[in-house]
Amino acid sequence: MRIAVVNNFFPPRVGGSAHMAASLAAQFAAAGHEVLAVTAAYGDAPAEEERDGYRVVRLPAVKMPQIGLSIDFDMSFASLRPGNWRRLWKLLDEFKPDAIHLHGQFFDLSWLAGIWARRHDVPALLTIHTLLISDNKLYGGVFRLLDAVLVRPILAYLKPKYVILDKLGVDYCVARYGTSDANSEYFPIAVDTGHFAKPVTKDIRAEHGIGDAPLIVSLGHVIPLRNRLPLIEALPSILDKHPGVRVAVVGRVYHDAFLKRAAELGVSDALIVTGAVPKEDVPAYFAAADIVTHDLNGGCGTASLEAMLSGTATIASVTEDNYPGIELRNGENVLLVRPDDAEAVARTVIELLDDPARRALIAQRASEMVRSNFGLDVVAEEHLRTFEKLVSEADVLR
Repeated sequence: MRIAVVNNFFPPRVGGSAHMAASLAAQFAAAGHEVLAVTAAYGDAPAEEERDGYRVVRLPAVKMPQIGLSIDFDMSFASLRPGNWRRLWKLLDEFKPDAIHLHGQFFDLSWLAGIWARRHDVPALLTIHTLLISDNKLYGGVFRLLDAVLVRPILAYLKPKYVILDKLGVDYCVARYGTSDANSEYFPIAVDTGHFAKPVTKDIRAEHGIGDAPLIVSLGHVIPLRNRLPLIEALPSILDKHPGVRVAVVGRVYHDAFLKRAAELGVSDALIVTGAVPKEDVPAYFAAADIVTHDLNGGCGTASLEAMLSGTATIASVTEDNYPGIELRNGENVLLVRPDDAEAVARTVIELLDDPARRALIAQRASEMVRSNFGLDVVAEEHLRTFEKLVSEADVLR
């Protein structure tokens, strides 16, 4: 098959969506398929390159200004640059994909490639990565409006097959976009197990002067939807029982409320804020950590699953039925707290630091669970089976 992978986010940009798109593209290519990846320009990344057996084309893009909303990444939009509509459609005309894998329901490249697919009767698979939600009433209202008047009508025209990653996504997509079992597949987030099988080459504890102190790592960009406030609110209680604890917040800081709250609570000295780090350094941070906790506002994303895979005790805030068909068992193969519950975070962290043997056992079970259910090879094969089915159905209708 010829498969086009389309995502505004793509390496060298860091983030779960970018890495998942690139990793799946590499798996598709390794399985013998011809792959074209189309993305938005980013930094000094070349306009075109070959990587991992497939071609990457980066289209010129306009960077969105930071405006303080829950999707306040360094986002870039290609449709605003003159000529990109024609460039993208010419690329697809020349490549002649049998199927298209779109990433992100509100990205302009997904819309443009989806329009091309609709006009050419090419099946499209759309992975929903980010939910347009916010605890802030104003932002939440704006997001609901955008979904209702812009995103949903576009998706209704594109008619993709949806890939939904977890129960939160299922509930969201049913309510916002009217999805159902008939037009959806429920695949978990893909985790690159090979990346975490490599030897760790960096000593994070030495680099940051942590020594033997207990270390909590919180990895991922800091935005309002992942604001780190439950962890900061939990720190006074944690430090009362374990005074030497250090917390490494690893990721670009777009929303600094956690720093202000740490100063108010007098726990700033316990924090290490690194900014964004290269993908190759992530395993070293997990290896150095006693506990990882990133998703405390609701969710269990790529960073949390990678931490579990690495064999580090990881706290997240989802329900046990979060991944359809995959059994999470709190206290056995995962550690779960309610969203935005600082007391539960404090209690769980203290219990884990007090009982290293239990912490290690849960981490081992979590690693086995992620490897068996979320491994990149497993998830990629599920995608390829779906592509084959969609292509076969499209051929019958032509």
